[in-house]
Amino acid sequence: MDSTPRPDAVDAITGQWNEVRPDLPTEAMAVFGRIFRISRTMTDRLGQAHAAHGIAKGEFDVIGTLRRSGAPYTLSPRELTATLMLTTGGMTGRLDKLERAGLITRSPDPHDRRGLRITLTPEGLALVDRAVDPGVAIYEETLAVLSPEERATLDDLLRRLLASATH
Repeated sequence: MDSTPRPDAVDAITGQWNEVRPDLPTEAMAVFGRIFRISRTMTDRLGQAHAAHGIAKGEFDVIGTLRRSGAPYTLSPRELTATLMLTTGGMTGRLDKLERAGLITRSPDPHDRRGLRITLTPEGLALVDRAVDPGVAIYEETLAVLSPEERATLDDLLRRLLASATH
């Protein structure tokens, strides 16, 4: 397999900028352009995989977060909101939809009279366990072009970029 990268749409964009603004450093533009395009493509692919199970990606994110929290698969709305980086309003809409579908329950927090606990139902647990595998398969398929060493390097580089962007 030829591992020489072919020019892509990002190359075309940066090439145009280089023509009209040769003084403009376009290396960072190229890197982030590819990151954004990968993110959009992967979001679309994951959305299709989750839709095949009758849920949207955002809903999967909620039940997936509950699932990975471990038994009894219960978190507060605040814990969910912080993990998923959502507004309270955005979370409420997702929880309403998931509750109507029978995938989660809301119950009073026994340790806080004003609080709630969100719990994954057995139906929600079964759904998330079915829906997570196709998503992981999409990730693996996408990364298959990289060697294990390249994957590790990419992971380290992206971790550093994320830390730099969020500090």
